[in-house]
Amino acid sequence: MYNKVILMGNLTRDIELRYTQGGSAIGSTGLAVNRKWKTNTGEQKEEVMFIDITFFGRTAEIANQYLRKGRQVLVDGRLSLEQWTAQDGSKRSKHAVIVENLQMVGGRDDAMGGGSNTNSSYGNYGGNSYGGGQQAPSTNYGQQNSQPAYSGGHNSQMNNNIPEIDISEDEIPF
Repeated sequence: MYNKVILMGNLTRDIELRYTQGGSAIGSTGLAVNRKWKTNTGEQKEEVMFIDITFFGRTAEIANQYLRKGRQVLVDGRLSLEQWTAQDGSKRSKHAVIVENLQMVGGRDDAMGGGSNTNSSYGNYGGNSYGGGQQAPSTNYGQQNSQPAYSGGHNSQMNNNIPEIDISEDEIPF
């Protein structure tokens, strides 16, 4: 069996970072992926897919520190089916991507929140280099067979207690 997803798109929201009881980081956000094509009549069509993505461990912390809504990223990972029971008792489910490798697309200006997207440098977290650019340390936290359980649901106050991450200049991919 083979379960591999590769997507490139723009983040739909800032990373929501939380920690498991054991101290492992979990980050989640959404990705908007566009597809453009021409119909047989020559009419331009566009389709946008919104996909939930989840990061684990160091990759989640790095994503939280450097990525913001609108930033273009290239991710690969595995497709996961999430199931739960809603408050009204109905069974719910959705597909999401568990990110195994993350590549930041664009230059330093994009990472700091401004400038144009030149695709001139690439940052890669996870081991594979898609753009031929600089490769950062490998972080493959998403490849575990079981996902760590986290306590609590969405809690925006948890983001206020996130420690600052100490990253040297050599680790910054752009």
